[in-house]
Amino acid sequence: MKFAHNMTKLHIVVIFAVVVFATSLEKKCNVPPEFWCSSEEVARDCQVMEQCHRYYEPKAKADKVQLTLYFESLCPDCKNFFRSQLTKTYTALSDIINLTLVPYGNAREEKDAASGKWKYTCQHGEDECVGNLIETCAIHLLKNISVYFPFISCIEHDQFGTPQFSAKKCAKQQGIDLQPIMDCSTSSLGNSLEHQMALKTEALNPPHKYVPWVTLNGVHTEEIEKKAEADLTALICDTYKGSPKPAACNRKTGLHHSWREF
Repeated sequence: MKFAHNMTKLHIVVIFAVVVFATSLEKKCNVPPEFWCSSEEVARDCQVMEQCHRYYEPKAKADKVQLTLYFESLCPDCKNFFRSQLTKTYTALSDIINLTLVPYGNAREEKDAASGKWKYTCQHGEDECVGNLIETCAIHLLKNISVYFPFISCIEHDQFGTPQFSAKKCAKQQGIDLQPIMDCSTSSLGNSLEHQMALKTEALNPPHKYVPWVTLNGVHTEEIEKKAEADLTALICDTYKGSPKPAACNRKTGLHHSWREF
């Protein structure tokens, strides 16, 4: 009898605890069950965070689009691509793009036996080689793409003057210390860094035939290239698998002329 009496008291305690818990939950979780996963706050109040985990995880783990641009500093077609496509697209969609810039393009390199350094011959002359080195050193020294992309973009938007002049003007506009970049561009370090850009370009499969040359998630096709040249924003938005997509993906797209330099 004593055992039965204790069990009855235990049942009462358990029932009371359940009622208190349910009452507490009801006060915090005052939304219908179909909305419990509508936000993290609601899920936490309704104590269903674990159950709603799959609802949140795809947004957090959506892969960025891997976009690589192979170009050369004085190529008119590359400059056009920066002006009409890349700058505005990356500015609007940088959260979903992993952008890599490779300033080398249609250049050629040959190792000097005496000095051990690489000699570069560029499509648009010696100034273009200088521009490639400045941009390569900027990538290496500034490190953060949120700093070096606006700088390189500014140089590529400039249609007049030498790369040195454009770099000086853009560095001043953006508060960048240009001297270390210029020192790098004439040093053994800069020479070696540009060789790495050459290796990346020469490793392309299929080999590049013109610039600008775009790869999307490591792949280049004529269809990808045409879409990038016509509307890069639409291409990135269509490729990105995350949800929700950035607001810039909701605009209507427009077509532009394609350009490339062989």
